[in-house]
Amino acid sequence: MAITAGDNLNSVALPQKLATTQNYLDFTTAADGWAKQYLPEVMEKEAEVFGNRTIAGFLAQVGAEEAMMSDQVIWSEQGRLHLCFTGTINTSTSVIHITNDIDGVGDPAAVQPIRVNDQVLVAIDNAGTTNTLLCHVAYVDGDDITASPYGYENFDDHSSIATSTDGSVTCTVLVVGSEYAKGTDGPATSNSPIHKTFTQKPIILKDKYIINGSDTAQIGWVEVSGEDGTGGYLWYLKAEGETRMRFTDYLEMALLESENINANSHSVDAGAGSAVNDALGTNAGHQGLWAAITDRGNISTGIDGVNPASDLAEFDAILAEFDKQGAIEENMLFCNRAVSLSIDDMLASMNSYGAGGTSYGVFDNSEDMALNLGFSGFRRGSYDFYKTDMKYLNDRGTRGAINTKDSTNAIRGCFIPAGVSSVYDQMLGRNLKRPFLHVRFRASQTDNRRFKTWITGSVGAATKDLDAMEVNYLSERCLVTQGANNFMLLKG
Repeated sequence: MAITAGDNLNSVALPQKLATTQNYLDFTTAADGWAKQYLPEVMEKEAEVFGNRTIAGFLAQVGAEEAMMSDQVIWSEQGRLHLCFTGTINTSTSVIHITNDIDGVGDPAAVQPIRVNDQVLVAIDNAGTTNTLLCHVAYVDGDDITASPYGYENFDDHSSIATSTDGSVTCTVLVVGSEYAKGTDGPATSNSPIHKTFTQKPIILKDKYIINGSDTAQIGWVEVSGEDGTGGYLWYLKAEGETRMRFTDYLEMALLESENINANSHSVDAGAGSAVNDALGTNAGHQGLWAAITDRGNISTGIDGVNPASDLAEFDAILAEFDKQGAIEENMLFCNRAVSLSIDDMLASMNSYGAGGTSYGVFDNSEDMALNLGFSGFRRGSYDFYKTDMKYLNDRGTRGAINTKDSTNAIRGCFIPAGVSSVYDQMLGRNLKRPFLHVRFRASQTDNRRFKTWITGSVGAATKDLDAMEVNYLSERCLVTQGANNFMLLKG
């Protein structure tokens, strides 16, 4: 019989003790083979160089979650109690044309709230100055009212009011009461509150992680460690865990950034325009927090994180705006780092020792301890503000990157009122107390779609003949922003 020996065997020792490809194994590079005799020190634990990478938690701090069993949420909000409107006045005829309510919403002509014999304060914008006169309403015709000043025959008799024959002078009208002559009838009509209704629909979010069955049984040399508590030496655990964490962040990011669709909405598909509502339906979209505040709330461009000296004046302007709205005492401010530091500098400058050295006494600072230069809250006027850094607005991997690129439309923070609001629930048919901001998710006795996850494939409990494991994620939810007029968005 014949024996054929291998020609590439390391069977003969070299005359010299050298590390060569013939006598030592190299498990690091294919070019050298197994040539290195020194075992490397393997740091099997991953270094967490980005800290806690998740951004979820913002909505959990400021709101609540509730189940819903319908395709939409409908709620109504109280309107203003008192009657105040804007319009234009013809000073020569004393005719005031009502255009909008004081918030600039709607045309009150359909239900004229101002009646004959009402007393109204009329503030007339006159070439940069404002003149206010108490008037008596003598005649009402649709959205036109004729009001006579108590102290003058007509508005032209007021020496400092410029004559206007075309009705182009703007004015503000506030009903303060009424005055009737003796023995006269009362008002012919009554005022009913305007029913302000808002609606929101949930959006469906999905994600999936797939790994073939063979790789689920393959061990790695890197020890898995994730923020979600995953551990061990199976790499697919890390990939699945990060997919789950990313999807959890999407549940919050989508509710912050999403917008309602409109008839002109399009997306780019393979170089050609494809209507979004063709793929998602005509009722697609969702009004996220930023869109809700932009549409129904307030926007400030003053606190920019650049000039702390001007921030106090901007805060006073914000207080004045809050006074016009619900005047909710406690507010939470979630902001990026630049705004946070700017507010710290602003508050420090209010202290007489801020510019010259360390402050003692009320701040409990001593020369032997680290000085705390940050502020978590403060009170201005009758309002309390609690400041918190918002990771989503700082992280370069999230909104922070977008804000850096587009400073004009950058979201730098938002004021969110604390407490609850009283709203009428259409499903229950009664008023309820709910947080101003809360999340609704689809759920019933059969299926809870708050956060669904299920596994398909042949790994573990086999559900089909696919040699892989598919981890599916799904959630159907929406954000309800009640009383958006009490919110303030820091933008630009």
